[in-house]
Amino acid sequence: GEEIEVFNEFRLLTSEVISRTAFGSNYLEGKKIFDMLTKLAILVSRNYFKTPIPGISKIWKTADEIESEKLANGIHDCVMEMVKRREKKVETGEADGFGNDFLGLLINAYRDFDEKNRFSIEDLVDECKTFYFAGQETTNSLLAWTILVLAIHTKWQEKTRQEVFEVFGDQNPNSEGIAKLKIMNMVVNETLRLYSPVAAVIRKVKKEVRLGKFVLPANLEILIPIIALHHDPQLWGDDVHLFKPERFVEGIASATKYNSAAFIPFSMGPRSCVGMSFATTETKVALSMILQRYAFTLSPTYVHAPFPVITLQPQHGIQVLLHPL
Repeated sequence: GEEIEVFNEFRLLTSEVISRTAFGSNYLEGKKIFDMLTKLAILVSRNYFKTPIPGISKIWKTADEIESEKLANGIHDCVMEMVKRREKKVETGEADGFGNDFLGLLINAYRDFDEKNRFSIEDLVDECKTFYFAGQETTNSLLAWTILVLAIHTKWQEKTRQEVFEVFGDQNPNSEGIAKLKIMNMVVNETLRLYSPVAAVIRKVKKEVRLGKFVLPANLEILIPIIALHHDPQLWGDDVHLFKPERFVEGIASATKYNSAAFIPFSMGPRSCVGMSFATTETKVALSMILQRYAFTLSPTYVHAPFPVITLQPQHGIQVLLHPL
């Protein structure tokens, strides 16, 4: 079979999907923003645990700080250009509304509120940047790691393929059928457990709270290690490091023994990932279409080296051998 590196292939796919569905823009425009976001993510993760000397950055900036500012300004300008272009089309009568995609809904919300309650144009741009990055990076990561586990565990690949053909035949996937894919759902959940797109999240303690033998004061920032929770034998059993989709055969609640905090690939609560349904649906659609057309096995050139750059990425890519059906 032909060798293909899937992580970068899925980056192209997911960036075009989010560009078109959320912002109505074409792939090339989206790619420019994604390239800058990816570079910025690497710089942020590289410097995350470095503690700057207060006030020093006003006098002297590191090369990474200078590059980060340049990238942040470039992303801001690109998103502002998209917003202005959408507004201009309405003002000139070329369009009768701002559209019903994510960007259109944001512009409508921005314009509907009175000035006192209105969020700022900066907030609008920040929401766009977050959705752009979250909608692409999480799906890119999830798709790539799912292909990896199915390339290794070919029996599960065959089970998932059979289910896809039973539900869709050789037709393109649809929303009604996606909801029926129980085996695929188990596979995706187990991949999310083993290779959570986001390794950890930070949350601020709103008021003093007791956590076991610790008392956490208000306003303390804590890092919640999602990957550690998902690999904890006390929560998942001694086979925690094994790929076993059957854990989820009775659903997430049963798999976690009704401990909702044991499985949080997209965080939980009111600040959980806004793109959760988007990411999982896109993953299932793409996987279905791949499984209808190809079998795949792991390439001998693959080197296992997951590393977190905001999202969990394969340091040397994921190489698989494609075999057309």
